[in-house]
Amino acid sequence: MADKAALESHLKTLRALPTIRQRCKLVHALAQQNKLQYFEYHPEKEHEVVMFCEEIMRRDYESFSKACISHTVPVEEQCARLLDLFLVSVLLDAGAGNVWKYKEEIENGEVYSRSEGLAIASLDMFKKGLFSSDPEMKERVDAQGLSSLDATKVGEGLQVNARNPLSGLEGRAGLLQKLGSALTQSPQYFGEEGRVGNLLTFLKTKSLTSHAGRTSVHISTLWEVVMQGLAPIWPTDRTTLGGVPLGDVWRCDALANVEGSATAEHEVSELEKEAHGLVPFHKLSQWLTYSLVEPIEKLLGWKFEGMEDMTGLPEYRNGGLLVDLGVLKLREGALGREFYPDTASSIPRLPPSHPAIIEWRAMTVIELDRLASQLRVQTSTPSLSLPQVLEAATWKGGREIAKALRANVNGGGPPIEIESDGTVF
Repeated sequence: MADKAALESHLKTLRALPTIRQRCKLVHALAQQNKLQYFEYHPEKEHEVVMFCEEIMRRDYESFSKACISHTVPVEEQCARLLDLFLVSVLLDAGAGNVWKYKEEIENGEVYSRSEGLAIASLDMFKKGLFSSDPEMKERVDAQGLSSLDATKVGEGLQVNARNPLSGLEGRAGLLQKLGSALTQSPQYFGEEGRVGNLLTFLKTKSLTSHAGRTSVHISTLWEVVMQGLAPIWPTDRTTLGGVPLGDVWRCDALANVEGSATAEHEVSELEKEAHGLVPFHKLSQWLTYSLVEPIEKLLGWKFEGMEDMTGLPEYRNGGLLVDLGVLKLREGALGREFYPDTASSIPRLPPSHPAIIEWRAMTVIELDRLASQLRVQTSTPSLSLPQVLEAATWKGGREIAKALRANVNGGGPPIEIESDGTVF
């Protein structure tokens, strides 16, 4: 029983938002001591990143884009439809690879690639009713509609064919199928019909009204919906603790070595040893949470408390910016030649579980905090939020510097390629 209680305590901690930043800070502290296995850390280069991001923000900062949802329906239904759309859009938006393109079908017929293409594709699929079981209400996502999907249908929606391949198609389709099952399993969050937008009803039971009359709810309540309600969708073949799959939680070898050494002279349980070096990211879950907050605040006027617990997103655009501008540098010879599939290229290709990727992602989380702090000073905008920095500066900056440096190498891809299975990046 004690072991079960200890396991539950560990799991609760690893799933909690504040733990992400806490554990990533431990990795960052090792970098400051030059103790990472795969990366050198050059904080003196941060100012160059800040200046690069500031230029982008001043040039073309825009607020978050909104999907085209009919304004002839009640505002709460508008919000519910956006929650439906944003969830499937986030799940579809893992790495697309360097070849895939999407031709917009409903509006202008323009051609897009990567994240932009996946976003437009998911909107088109949503408008066509691909995710809905109700032919009279196409613009929604429900369990029955998702259960009918397979890789062929999703591939058709994404215009995938032999000449237009998409990385991780099976993984993406599998996520959507599992989402349908998860929606059914958690009626307390998604209602008996298993609709994403029904989470508003759950949030209402937890909301508080401030003295100013504005409805407020703590971010941990929405995080509960995302982490508990959507837990069944994540792969079960990743890092485990006590036999329980952890989702987007990985072991950083450099941190595990330090924590193992610190407890070497003490008697610790096997569970404690197994927990050494674990670093949670929950990147897709955080991205989804940010996305769900947007329509609730903008359309319903609610306010989410505790947003400071959310972190920057450790993905290849934000992380690539740090590598391309020299804040992080792969140690010479740290990776074997087997990770360089193109012998003429200096770009390695690694699985998401590789310890170098874990170091890269952990460093990205804390560096985004540091960049945001410096950008607030640089732009004299103390109210500049981390989501604004991600949207208008670091993600966009990572894409632009990648295109400038590697347009003819890997189509403007990142400085470190990741083998996407459609469920992490």
